Amino acid sequence: MQPQGVPTNMKAVVIHDDKALVKTDVPVATYIPEGHMLIRTIAVALNTSEWKHIDYKLAKNGAIMGCDVVGEVILLGSPAFSEFGRRDSTGGGISPQEFKVGDYVYSFVHGSSNRTPDNGALAEYVVVDSATTLLASKDWKSVGKSTDIIAPGPVKSLEAAVSLPVSLTTAGGILFHDLRNKLEWEPSKPQNDFPLLVWGGATGVGLLAIQLAKRTHSYSKIIAVASKKHEALLKEFGADDVFDYHDKDVVQQIKSKYNNIQHLIDAVSEQYTIRQVYQCAADDLPVTIMQLVFLTINDIPPEIRRDNIKIISTLIYSVTGYEVEIGEYTFPPNPIYRRDVAKFINFIAPRIQQGGIYNMPVKICRNGLDDAPELIDKLRKGEVRGEKLVTIL
Repeated sequence: MQPQGVPTNMKAVVIHDDKALVKTDVPVATYIPEGHMLIRTIAVALNTSEWKHIDYKLAKNGAIMGCDVVGEVILLGSPAFSEFGRRDSTGGGISPQEFKVGDYVYSFVHGSSNRTPDNGALAEYVVVDSATTLLASKDWKSVGKSTDIIAPGPVKSLEAAVSLPVSLTTAGGILFHDLRNKLEWEPSKPQNDFPLLVWGGATGVGLLAIQLAKRTHSYSKIIAVASKKHEALLKEFGADDVFDYHDKDVVQQIKSKYNNIQHLIDAVSEQYTIRQVYQCAADDLPVTIMQLVFLTINDIPPEIRRDNIKIISTLIYSVTGYEVEIGEYTFPPNPIYRRDVAKFINFIAPRIQQGGIYNMPVKICRNGLDDAPELIDKLRKGEVRGEKLVTIL
């Protein structure tokens, strides 16, 4: 039975052969699983994952695309919060969020999913998982037609909020699951007596990783690698030192100043960047390098490989708690990752409301889902730098 006030069909952006296609006859979900909510979309943000799912044939035809959404809760599953979040987020003074109809929320969604192809963020109605959903402040409103650009700073609007979920969830998973930092807000002493290096510091994931590492005092220093034009922004967000990747000797510059870097995040994660990141690592100390795709030690030339360095990966889609199928790869369920990320989401949500985490620059578009195919193509062509694309429905 269709919930009262919810249409049978909706507009959504789906994968159609080798492109993103806007359709108007996509069925709206009628069953909302336990711990999930149905929201009416207000705005969505675009990510590189959209075009990668198309170009690399990672999802099936007809799958609804998109991962970042903000909207109004119109229907709750039962109960309103995830059993994972409830069970694992109550320790250490971290209370689970509770949601109700009428709340405004922003969320990460596994769009272009092979398990749930009928759900994605680029749609008028979206099913969101409360384990990856954040409650918006009652003070946040839509910017409407008031501005085309949202400046970096504390989150103050729904459009600024929707720029966060994918990058925030990824960065949180890396720092507090993979790298085992503690969820402590502004402790007096660093958790690790060595620096963190973030290559691609001006990317969405990079900017969130820098802020989170700074606010939790996870490292003695935070080193960012990005274009020098972003230096002021990076330092405002928490970077202590900034190096320009355009410099031919950037690795030598970093290594001559810091020879004790044990944790490194490659937020760009291309073969050429992982090789540079690898060479920045400490020579004789245990080192962990985090990359975001499927790069391995096989992508490092044999002559520079070292036994003290391990390369690991993160998979944000594992937060669903289910087996994840992406193209030819199948990843088993990872309930510990889901538990840790749900705990992080509950920890960070009120601190974002209080202004503790900043959004990156946001560019506003106003043709709703009809904008999506063009915006996805801009991301594919590398035409978007240092800002998040958000379109208002």
